[in-house]
Parts: sequence; structure tokens; C-alpha cells
Amino acid sequence: MSTSGNNSFHPPFFILLGIPGLEKAQFWIAFPFCAMYAMALVGNITILHVIRTDHTLHEPMYLFLAMLAFSDLVLSSSTLPKMLGVFWFDSCEIEYHACLTQVFFIHTFSSVESGILMAMALDRYVAICFPLRHSTILSTSAVTKLGIAVMVRGVLWVSPFCFMVTWKPFCSNRIIPQSYCEHMAVLKLVCADTRANRVYGLVAAFSVVGFDIIIIAVSYIMILQTVLRLPSGDARLKAFGTCASHICVILALYIPALFTFLSHRFGHHVPRAVHVMLANVYLLVPPMLNPIIYGVKTKQIRDRVVNTFCQKVP
Repeated sequence: MSTSGNNSFHPPFFILLGIPGLEKAQFWIAFPFCAMYAMALVGNITILHVIRTDHTLHEPMYLFLAMLAFSDLVLSSSTLPKMLGVFWFDSCEIEYHACLTQVFFIHTFSSVESGILMAMALDRYVAICFPLRHSTILSTSAVTKLGIAVMVRGVLWVSPFCFMVTWKPFCSNRIIPQSYCEHMAVLKLVCADTRANRVYGLVAAFSVVGFDIIIIAVSYIMILQTVLRLPSGDARLKAFGTCASHICVILALYIPALFTFLSHRFGHHVPRAVHVMLANVYLLVPPMLNPIIYGVKTKQIRDRVVNTFCQKVP
């Protein structure tokens, strides 16, 4: 054991078990996980490349989509390489500070992702309810400031997680029965009163996600009211169509997150393997699905990707 400057003991490393109860199967489970990670990398890098190179896509919706793609890349890359090392090579040790770094990136960019979805809902609200003022209200400068605010919020809310944990003494148990480090899993290894940490974690989660969900819900209520007042059925369908991709992405993020949260807090009789699999799905599925959803449903991106690949084919 080593001692930090504040006399709080911590182990030099932790041990990640992977998927407890499925140790013999996790070698094979890693293959679909690796495929999902590869799809997330290719899809999100493609989205970023298309938006960066096509200046006609430098509009609020696509700029927010680029932010979402970047967040997905960071979120998946902060967990999958180490997870695959655990599954395939039994590389189960993770250094103490590397573990806290993983905690920081996972929770920060989960918050950022939620904030970007909230910003995208505001963009849809302004585009549909105030179409003539859309470019004025959501200028490039405003979009940039909103993106920075979402990032700063994530860092400010999550940083105390890591600092508060380092002030606590750890038990001799170094085993984290999961595939990656996250706040609650690390907190369970602390040999001290962690009520303040737990309360702060809940308050931070509900404050961030609760605020975002309220803004998203209010935005779509206002959108629905505006769309239903449109005289033409085709105009209503077109308006709903512009929101379809965003709604699918919202569901892809919040449904796995909700299942993970509820099973972790209240599913005490649920097998641990199910907890871990849900936690893995929460970090894997949205980064994989988001570029597919926008690639399929957004004509501008779909056409640009098709044209790019067609130009490379002789």
C-alpha cells in the first residue's frame, strides 16, 4: 500500500474481474464487443470527417452531431481497450490513477453526451418553432459556447468524485467485480464512511440528467404543439421527420442508462453478470448506434458518405 500526501491510503492497483460468473465465456463475448467498438470508431470518425470537410454541414444540428461523435469516441475508447485486454489476455490489473482517470472520463463524457442531446433538442425547438430566427439565435458562436458549457459542466460535476475518493482510506480488497472502473464500484472498496460520496453522486446524477431530460421534454412538448398547428399533413410529417433521428438517439442513451441505474440501485436479486452486461451495453450501444441512426435518417450525411465512398471506388 502507498500513502498519498493527505495520509489517505490507496493500493497501487485494482483488479478487474471482467464479467463475474461468465469468466469462461467472456473470451467469446469479447468478439461482439470488439465488433461494436470497431463500428463505433468507424462510424463516428466518418461522421466527424464528413462534417469537417463539407462546409454546407457547418450548421447547428451537424455541429452538435460532431460533438456527439467526439463524445462517443472518448466514452467508448476510455473503456473498451482495457476491457478487451481483460477478456482476451487476462490483463486484469489497472493502476490506481489509471482507474480514477477511467472514472473521470466515463462519468464526464456521459454527462457531456446527455448535455449535447439536450442542446440538440433546443436546436430542433428553435428550428421548428422559430425557423426565421434559427440562424440568429443559434449562431456558430452560440453553438460553440453551448458546447463548451456542457463540457465544463461535466468536468465540474465529476471532478469531485475523484478528489473525494482519494481522501478516503481503501481496504485490502482490490477486486472490482466489473469490466471497468466506475464511481460506485471504486467506492465499495473504501474502508470509511462514504455517505457523503454517495449523496453527492446521486445529487450530481439527478441534477445533470434530470435537468437535461426536463429541457428535452419541454422542447418536444413545444415542438409537438407547433407541429400539430401546421395546416398541411406533409408539413407535419416533414417536421416530425427532422426530429426522428434525435429521438432515436435519446432512446439509445437513456434506456440502457435507466436499466443500468435501476438494476444497480434496486435489483439486488439480479445476478451480477446481468449488472455488468447492462453496464457494458450502456457504454457500447449508444456510440455504435448514433452514427448509424444519423447516417440512415439524415439525407445530407447519407449522401455525403455515399459520394465519398463512390469516389474512392475505381
